[in-house]
Amino acid sequence: MKAITYSRFGGPDVLEYTPEAPDPTVGPDSVLIKVRAASVNPVDWKCREGYLAGLLDAVFPVTPGWDVSGVVVRPGISVSEFAVGDEVMGYVREDFLSRGTFAEYVAAPVRTLARKPRNLSFEEAAGLPLVGLTAYQVLAKALGVRTGETVLVHAAAGGVGSVAVQLARRHLGAAHVIGTASTRNHDFVRELGGEPVTYGEGMADRIRKLAPGGIDAVFDTVGGDTLRDSVELLAPGGRLVSIADPEVVGFGGRYYFVRPDAADLAHLADLAEQQVFSLHVSDTFPLERAAEAHRLNSEGRTKGKIVVTVDWAEEAQ
Repeated sequence: MKAITYSRFGGPDVLEYTPEAPDPTVGPDSVLIKVRAASVNPVDWKCREGYLAGLLDAVFPVTPGWDVSGVVVRPGISVSEFAVGDEVMGYVREDFLSRGTFAEYVAAPVRTLARKPRNLSFEEAAGLPLVGLTAYQVLAKALGVRTGETVLVHAAAGGVGSVAVQLARRHLGAAHVIGTASTRNHDFVRELGGEPVTYGEGMADRIRKLAPGGIDAVFDTVGGDTLRDSVELLAPGGRLVSIADPEVVGFGGRYYFVRPDAADLAHLADLAEQQVFSLHVSDTFPLERAAEAHRLNSEGRTKGKIVVTVDWAEEAQ
């Protein structure tokens, strides 16, 4: 099968198009998915560059990618949840780096999968699992956002942030969602249901004017100075969670790393079908141009998601 692989840590140039990668083995609790699309997340290029080497072992050659959407072509012998022809999406993360989703086929455990929302394209569905699960698990579980609260979401125009703004406002009932973003993305943040605030010098003062009583829940996706500024913005009893900076623990907050969860993913699929939130895909690339997709994502200016697609047109001929 066709796949993207890398055999050493490094920049986008270490990604190789492999036309004859070995087909995946389908375990008893897994299904074989014919991949239609996979999305790029910052964690993908951070893994590729070796930044997470102390957290996840790499078994080279590594196929990158944790998000996937596609069609079930073979269920494992003990699988009753899915059948041949089912359209699915998944956050297919293992506890090591090796068998990712940038390939024609993926063997995915059923604990990582849910049915694809009927109103989303394969490209949109591929962009949903990691960012959707991160946004939902942080807001609903780690932060415990409640009706009527004021929520601050950093990098609100990005993949995680754009979903988080919508879920906080439209699903969890936050009265006020403030989202930091570059000026060019302010209209986008407003469309999501947030009140945009520009990054950079003076950001904290601008936020205080919008929320003079303080922030009840801060969702940090940036870390560093942004995290430290956020601590000063909390209302009494306010909560702080970061997915970018473990130092949040020293400020009384919580560091969070998203987990695969089939029930949470199915819940997000239901919310997507109810149009509680949408998923914005900014760019798509064919599998062969995965290095370009990685390079673009690493620039940190993506609005929504970048997706890699697998072309199956030759099968219809």
